[in-house]
Amino acid sequence: MGPLTALEEAFRRFAIHGDTRATGKEMHGKNWSKLCKDCGVIDGKSITLTDVDIVFSKVKKKSARNITYDEFKTALAELARKKYKDKTGEEAEAEVFKLIEGKAPVIAGVTVRMKDTSKFTGSHKERFDPTGRGKGKAGREDIVDTSGYVSGYKHRGTYEKKVNKPTVGKPM
Repeated sequence: MGPLTALEEAFRRFAIHGDTRATGKEMHGKNWSKLCKDCGVIDGKSITLTDVDIVFSKVKKKSARNITYDEFKTALAELARKKYKDKTGEEAEAEVFKLIEGKAPVIAGVTVRMKDTSKFTGSHKERFDPTGRGKGKAGREDIVDTSGYVSGYKHRGTYEKKVNKPTVGKPM
């Protein structure tokens, strides 16, 4: 077997993604959907996740759960015709191949969501300032407020200003 083309390499990368036992010769339906999402084949208008799943079911063998590289190319050709209706079959396929060539699975998601402090609620929200930096000890422990104001009062410190107004221009 000679060197892999960029398309074969992308197929192999997505085929083994998330599966320690995968050989890279067959691709599971979940990884097929991921490939289509990550490479921009799914645009939400002409091609949706449902279309991708239907094409996968069409090209795979009846009892199989995976597709081979040849079935993968057939599936891409079918999606290409649907995505690029104004182009000929070969031109459309070439466009879709360009989207996929040299790509690898994007690993993001969970860790990014877990670090997004704007989504935190309850006591966890209190531990971070608006920029997302931790408050340190102030975010973990209740620090006693001895100012005399009720917690949550918006106009803290304004009473002294009202009482001690300067009397400019008013005779006593």
